Amino acid sequence: MARSLVVSIFLICVAGLVATVWIYSLNGSIREIGNRGRSDLALASARLVSGLRGYRLLTAALARDPRLKSLETPLDETNEILLRAADLSGALDFVLLDGQRRLISSASGSLVFEWPDEDVVGRAMDGMLGRHVAYSKTFGRRVFLFGTPVFADTGPVMRVLISVIDLGRIEADFRGSRPAVFVSGDSGLIYFSNRSELVLRNRHTDDFFAQASAARSGGLLDTIMRGYLGADIWTVSAGRYLPRRALHVDQDLPVIGMRAEALVDIAPAIAKAWLQGAVAGFACLLFGAVIVLVSNQRRTLARTNEMLEGRVAARTRELSEANAALRVEVSDRLDAERALQRAQDDLVQAAKLSALGKMSAGISHELNQPLMAIRSFSENAATYLARGDRAKAESNLARVAELAARMARIIKNFRAFARQEKEIVGRVDLVQAITASVDLAESRMKTHDVVLNLDLPEHPIWVQGGEVRLQQVVLNLISNAIDAMVGTDPRVISISVAAGPPVVLIVRDTGPGIAEPDKVFEPFYSTKSIGEAEGVGLGLSISYGLVQSFGGNIRGANAPEGGAIFTVELQQWVGEATG
Repeated sequence: MARSLVVSIFLICVAGLVATVWIYSLNGSIREIGNRGRSDLALASARLVSGLRGYRLLTAALARDPRLKSLETPLDETNEILLRAADLSGALDFVLLDGQRRLISSASGSLVFEWPDEDVVGRAMDGMLGRHVAYSKTFGRRVFLFGTPVFADTGPVMRVLISVIDLGRIEADFRGSRPAVFVSGDSGLIYFSNRSELVLRNRHTDDFFAQASAARSGGLLDTIMRGYLGADIWTVSAGRYLPRRALHVDQDLPVIGMRAEALVDIAPAIAKAWLQGAVAGFACLLFGAVIVLVSNQRRTLARTNEMLEGRVAARTRELSEANAALRVEVSDRLDAERALQRAQDDLVQAAKLSALGKMSAGISHELNQPLMAIRSFSENAATYLARGDRAKAESNLARVAELAARMARIIKNFRAFARQEKEIVGRVDLVQAITASVDLAESRMKTHDVVLNLDLPEHPIWVQGGEVRLQQVVLNLISNAIDAMVGTDPRVISISVAAGPPVVLIVRDTGPGIAEPDKVFEPFYSTKSIGEAEGVGLGLSISYGLVQSFGGNIRGANAPEGGAIFTVELQQWVGEATG
């Protein structure tokens, strides 16, 4: 019982919603149709007024013709003037009346003027422009009259010129257009319309359009006019060419003294309102059906939920166990990753120590030679002081200071290169890193008779990297170039730097080149024979990884003129000022 009551209330609410949507949609559509109908009516009215205004201007211009003013102009000539004007303009007739409203001449040759007592003649006799709309028995047509005074040279009105315009001729351009438009005079008689069944009917009679003249017979329309939604909605029974239900809009035409009206079909608006109401009702019914379905499903889901809770609990236990195992696996993988990182760091350090091992003899020689020179210069300085030769003693002591500074620089570079670097990537002077690497490799280059060509800027070039690791990359490239040129002649290493971005370091040698450039950075790849030189082919691979960690790139290729060329691209430092 309660369920039936709920359904009944729901259906009543749906019906109310459908009615509300229907009314709202119809109101909006009628407002839109009204705006469009008023625009169409204004356009049709403007075309009618424009067509008649041309005849008015022609009548006024013709009235100023001196031949029509003159009493001495022959009647035949007057008739010819009026006939020519009618032929050129398409008017039915031009009529010339005298001061007593008697016919003087006409373009049609008519002997009688049908409307001598109408206001169109009276206004023209008073010196103003007159107008009149009527049905002409002479022509059997609807006509519009313009009356224009013909002034004598001394000033008073002596004659009246009447133009008789065929409304049917103007109407031909409008026939069949939408919406249905009709224009009536003060009496309510319709003289102009784009629907022929409306012509010469009177809109003020009880049956809306009654018989207007002998030319028309029989009723045409039964119309109920009522205000609805703030608009005039007319129910029309007028045949197939007029809408059954229409919105009535009107507009006064003061220029021609008539009133224009239009009947705009509202059937599309009604259909749209019904469609939107039906859609709203269907949506509500569908919503209600969904609610009923959901209600039934809820009961089913409640029973199913009890079963699922048991399964979820069991599955939760399984997932908890799997999660614990996964955490153990993740911990093991993290430990393995840290061990791998340590191994990589140890490998890098081992590569540096290997390089230092190669250079140890040369470095010892570089240190022993200055020490022997320091001893010799010190003894000489003591001898010169004993002799009182202070200038030579100071010269020898200055050489001792230079040699001590050189030894300090070599030891500093050696210690910096040998340390285990843990610093993060930061700002590094590439020129300083190259200079330090050259100092460490200088003894090997002397041992192997290698000539070094340096093309470095005089100012710092700041790049993104690590100081010690960048020195290791440069030293690896120099050491590989020295090893590659063993047994060749000449032996030249060229190092140059191009400012960026990116900053480019180029190391070129005059050796035999690279047999397989695509494999040169692979681990354990080496072009040296076993026993020919120390190392296992990890130098370039380590250098590749170090440059990649700086965000740069390294490439190896063969130079066109011979030898190998290695290009290192480094990111220019864009942090704080590098002044």
